[in-house]
Amino acid sequence: MAVERKIMKVLNGETLSPPPVWIMRQAGRYLPEYRETRATAKGFLDLCYTPDLAVEVTLQPIRRYAFDASILFSDILVLPDALKRNVRFVQGEGPQMDPINAEGIAKLDPSGMHDHLAPVYETVKRLRQELPEETTLLGFSGAPWTVATYMIAGHGTPDQAPARLFGYRDRASMMRLLDLLADMSADYLLQQFENGADAVQIFDSWAGVLDEDCFDAFCVQPMKRIVGKVRAVRPDAKIIGFPKGAGSLYRGYREKTGVDALGLDWTVPFSFAAELQKEGPIQGNLDPLRLVAGRDAIREGVDRILDALGNGPLIFNLGHGVTPQADPDDVGYLVDRVRGNA
Repeated sequence: MAVERKIMKVLNGETLSPPPVWIMRQAGRYLPEYRETRATAKGFLDLCYTPDLAVEVTLQPIRRYAFDASILFSDILVLPDALKRNVRFVQGEGPQMDPINAEGIAKLDPSGMHDHLAPVYETVKRLRQELPEETTLLGFSGAPWTVATYMIAGHGTPDQAPARLFGYRDRASMMRLLDLLADMSADYLLQQFENGADAVQIFDSWAGVLDEDCFDAFCVQPMKRIVGKVRAVRPDAKIIGFPKGAGSLYRGYREKTGVDALGLDWTVPFSFAAELQKEGPIQGNLDPLRLVAGRDAIREGVDRILDALGNGPLIFNLGHGVTPQADPDDVGYLVDRVRGNA
């Protein structure tokens, strides 16, 4: 690596001042150039599977803000799509697919997934060639539990009751599904590393709806399985885990799963975040709505995070994805504030 990338330094445990910054969903609907590119695609999955378009939307926020990381533009549901679950994105309703039951889980066949996902790997390869040398390239996948919630319900739900009920009623089938998704995720992430990703993030967006027992079985154990399988091939692989909403269950998550860094949502108190930071790098955790509220809210939020967590290994980020309502100029202000230029 000719240039030491700042985010990789933090993932190796270094403290940088100012900390490196990127934001989840930085390629998205808040950017007019994204909306323009999106309009040329036949649909959302077409955008994800067309390297020309996926590379373009991934690069757009880097050109505009020079974030320290670029994250592959794709979706967590490409794995169920590779499993032929009839994934589609319905305007105004979000992702939908054919719901799965125990019988369907037993019949799932991951063979052919790499052929199906070849366009994603091509996108990763081209991004590493086209990104500035100093920019970290992040790959990603959805965590097995979060992906499973969509597969079982067939769509998003407010509290993932269908998947939780399924897990209580048929633990064996749930674990079969989670193990399959963990193995597919590990293979998928290894291909991203192979094609040029510097590090990866695993999104467990629905970790926060589970009780302690199910959190361990459905979130911690599958993540541990992924990390183990990736590291068996790439011992130095850097992995960020983001169990959104985990609350006090963040404690011990790094040690139990083996992830290098913890992505924190905006509800995590700074005192608790500082405790977690003593064990290694953290990432987060500005409330995305501060970007909608305006510059006073952004300044106050940024300064508090830097005061509380800036003296340890920190990657500055939001506590979840940027919303479509955010003003692109205010995102620029956020970056400038973090870097001490505003």
